[in-house]
Amino acid sequence: MKTSVSSISALLAFIVAAPAAAQDSPTWRSRDRDNGIPASIFGTYIGRGELLIYPFFAYSQDHDREYQPRKLGYGLNEDFRGRYWDRSQQIFIGYGLTDRIAVELEAGYIRAILHKARNDTSATPARIEEAGFADIEGQLRVRLAMESDGRPELFGYLELTAPSQRRDVLIGDRLWSLRPGLGLIRGFSWGTMTIRVNTEYNREAAHWDLGEFSIEYLKRLSPAWRLNLAFEGGETGAFDEWDLVSGVQWRLSDFLFLKLDNAVGLSPKATDWAPQIGVIISLPH
Repeated sequence: MKTSVSSISALLAFIVAAPAAAQDSPTWRSRDRDNGIPASIFGTYIGRGELLIYPFFAYSQDHDREYQPRKLGYGLNEDFRGRYWDRSQQIFIGYGLTDRIAVELEAGYIRAILHKARNDTSATPARIEEAGFADIEGQLRVRLAMESDGRPELFGYLELTAPSQRRDVLIGDRLWSLRPGLGLIRGFSWGTMTIRVNTEYNREAAHWDLGEFSIEYLKRLSPAWRLNLAFEGGETGAFDEWDLVSGVQWRLSDFLFLKLDNAVGLSPKATDWAPQIGVIISLPH
């Protein structure tokens, strides 16, 4: 969408220029979340001087994964639906540089398998299996405006994905990818809502498109338990992949959290099922 960047810029200018309320946001508005910058992990925040280390295991399966033999290197320019699954071991590292700036790094090892569709008559192998280090990603997270009694918190982020496994067709990223985004956070008596959206450059069409969009809900159930829900979706240029993500965080100690998440596909192009489990280690300044 050619106007996506200008629209987001206008939204940013409007919110930042909007007059703040006479007093700061009441403390109850932030009772569901930690006093930090929102991380890319659902329901997680990074404080100043805080180091987050999050090793996790992820799995996904899809009985009708869309693919094109041409993009896999086998000529036929036609869409098919095959069976796909992957499993990965990943690590996320985040650090709060200041009260307003945080950085993130994520990398992982993945194994993926695709079984071709029965009606695919191309030279695509019946089974493609790949494994290796992939998903090398960094982010810069910035708090642009604090939440007040009359205005939500505004944050921005810049996501950079490095090329990896260039020769692989399932797990490889051949080109650098840059995705800027914006988000809003608002605390209510019944929970905390976050809305975020990013953009991505479409090299084939030579313009910027809307990328991912999500509406997230966070609720602190007790000092030890926190619940997060999200409606997430999007694909470059067309919003046709939608997931419902649910998860919990369980505080095991002051510096250790167990995190469980589960994503269920809501649209035909979305992945059927994607559970995830890991442990967040929080090392404060």
